[in-house]
Amino acid sequence: MNNSRYRIRCLSCLAGVLAMSFYPVFMGVKVLTVMMTEGVVPYEEYPKYIIPYTPVAVSLILGVLLMPLIQRLSVKFDLLIASVFSASVFFLAEWFMETRILVRADWTVTLGSWQMSLCYVPPEQYRTRTWEAVDILLGGYSPSFKIHFYLISVVLITSFLNCFYGWAKMALTGDCKRKKALTVQAVTAMVFLGMCIWACFTSFYRTGELIVRPVSAVLMSVFFVLLGITMGVFAGSFTLGKGRLPAVLMPAAVSVLVTVVMYFGEMKLLNRHLYRFGKGFFFEGLGKLVLAPADIVVILSAGLFTVFICLVLNRRIKI
Repeated sequence: MNNSRYRIRCLSCLAGVLAMSFYPVFMGVKVLTVMMTEGVVPYEEYPKYIIPYTPVAVSLILGVLLMPLIQRLSVKFDLLIASVFSASVFFLAEWFMETRILVRADWTVTLGSWQMSLCYVPPEQYRTRTWEAVDILLGGYSPSFKIHFYLISVVLITSFLNCFYGWAKMALTGDCKRKKALTVQAVTAMVFLGMCIWACFTSFYRTGELIVRPVSAVLMSVFFVLLGITMGVFAGSFTLGKGRLPAVLMPAAVSVLVTVVMYFGEMKLLNRHLYRFGKGFFFEGLGKLVLAPADIVVILSAGLFTVFICLVLNRRIKI
């Protein structure tokens, strides 16, 4: 652990995660300061989507800060330990902010309920939904709508920790077998984070209608595919050269599964419905199956792109 290159790598990772986390941490501190001084946060002073991104940032900072200690305890299981620790920090911080921070609009609600209201736009031409906006603000909704928020958060935490811990371990052990995979992981994680930020401030230009515009359909599809690819590459970075099934097909299966879970989270948010990318058979649910052929194409695309990436990563490795 006295390796100077290793120390430099750890400090570089810490500097990187601090730079990346500056805005969500700054905004989180700002909201907590207002809460402590005024007892409630006026809605006009609430920055959009500090949850889940402030808890994500805090969990990543602590995970990277403790990297030397965790890798001293176990080099083999360092990422697992760090992921469990950081995920625990995330859920604790998320719970605290959702339940302890109050937002004042026409009435005072918890931050969790206020965040939900920002996700909800009552469709003008869709009247079969069982929720009303006031029910959501008063807490009359199932917390299961947050499945996809939590999924996105865990994907961001584990994929970035994979990069940071992987890069540090290469400096520590000299084993650079995962270098290309970690580089691809860094690219997918950064692009996915960029898509998350884009979605936060624009909601991909949705208007509240269940049938979205073409630009929204394209961006949502890319977002879902990127989510699956990011976790597929995560899995593939650990199965390099281990045979075609674990090295290629297993990461693809992880990619498909994660994308399906994301669709499930959206379905819970929309009360057993999904956003539709157009009209006609290709965009309508198949019988009792909520998924449309277009959604199945998106899910399979995540798996196929993951297969291609893993084949490239394993090209010079006999599998």
